[in-house]
Amino acid sequence: MEKPCNFNLQFLLLHLLFLSLLLGLTNSTTAPNQDEQSRIISRFQEYLQINTAQPSPDYQKSTHFILSQANSISLESQVIEFVKGKPVVLLKWPGSDPSLPSVLLNSHTDVVPSEYSKWVHPPLGAHIDGEGNIFARGTQDMKCVGMQYLEAIRRLKSSGFHPKRSLYLSFVPDEEIGGHDGAEKLAYSDVFKDLNVDVVLDEGLASPDENYRLFYGERTPWWLVIKATGAPGHGAKLYDNSAMENLFKSIESIRRFRASQFDLVKAGLKAEGEVISVNMAFLKAGIPSPTGFVMNLQPSEAEAGFDIRIPPTANAESLEKRIVEEWAPASRNMTFEQKGTLHDNLGRPLQTAIDKSNPWWTLLEEAIKKANGKIGKPEIFPASTDARYFRQLGLPAIGFSPMANTPLLLHDHNEVHLVSLLSYVDHCSSYPRI
Repeated sequence: MEKPCNFNLQFLLLHLLFLSLLLGLTNSTTAPNQDEQSRIISRFQEYLQINTAQPSPDYQKSTHFILSQANSISLESQVIEFVKGKPVVLLKWPGSDPSLPSVLLNSHTDVVPSEYSKWVHPPLGAHIDGEGNIFARGTQDMKCVGMQYLEAIRRLKSSGFHPKRSLYLSFVPDEEIGGHDGAEKLAYSDVFKDLNVDVVLDEGLASPDENYRLFYGERTPWWLVIKATGAPGHGAKLYDNSAMENLFKSIESIRRFRASQFDLVKAGLKAEGEVISVNMAFLKAGIPSPTGFVMNLQPSEAEAGFDIRIPPTANAESLEKRIVEEWAPASRNMTFEQKGTLHDNLGRPLQTAIDKSNPWWTLLEEAIKKANGKIGKPEIFPASTDARYFRQLGLPAIGFSPMANTPLLLHDHNEVHLVSLLSYVDHCSSYPRI
């Protein structure tokens, strides 16, 4: 198995560097000794061992843990329940100049469920094997990132550093089921308005090669339901424009479009996040019977649902025209429902600038280079994260989980990280104030 990333060195170092640049660190931090490094890993294990798997996450226990960590490094804290039983934990490191816009580091506390029998070690055990692999759900998505935020602040505070601008950390619920009761509620709240946030850092993905992956946008989900109607008939009769025939014509057209997009990825012409993905989610038709379905009756209605993911660079109008004219034409007795948006509240594409017009992007690139890291081509996240809710407000939001030379194992069996206590590199000195 290809080695996962070094939790203690890579994650902590890069977040230290980035926060240093964001907040204006000009003095050096001292490297943690062996005991301190061991405590870093122990805290990470404790967080991983809290069962926050959907559909029944233990938010009470995770909230208690996060608040205890905040208290240990003297961060201000508050717990907000926009929806009862779904806490948003908001931490603050006050800056010396409250007039400056703040920085928000966002992470989600929930994780996806696990098939326990498919794991080498229990997914809630946070077991470390002889090669330094730590096995647990959330090691990549994304308890690792939340803990790195806290540990980076712990190191900066221990160095005596005081930021000019305020830094906020949000630990939000329910990202794995859409984030509607967590990050979305936070983003559109009066609480968030009062934070005066200027940039948001959120999750990215592991990289199988040496290049760190930076995400400036993500594919927006369009959930399309196509419905077809037609005259019912005997199961033995052949006739035109039955509901099933009309639906199958649409499914075949969609299949060809999907194949054309997938071929671009297979050929290496586009990354996964740059194409429109279409996958069938359900197919519903037939007349139920006590033993299954009535087999000698053609149904008068049929429908299919599709999960469509559209990058912000795609031509949405062209896709909408395709749906109306090819996938669900009224001429074939078809209707459709489509949900999703590709623009922010000001009508702009849902993507963050990656040029010099965005100083936050430049600072992150500088931090990675100062850590002797390499950066891949900026990407569009192939799925959805909570960052989209902040981009909808017009805020720059960057997806970054600094895992290079790491197999992509989020949502997979045996999700792992490599924990190393052997070395620590201190690059956090002499950075310009912003």
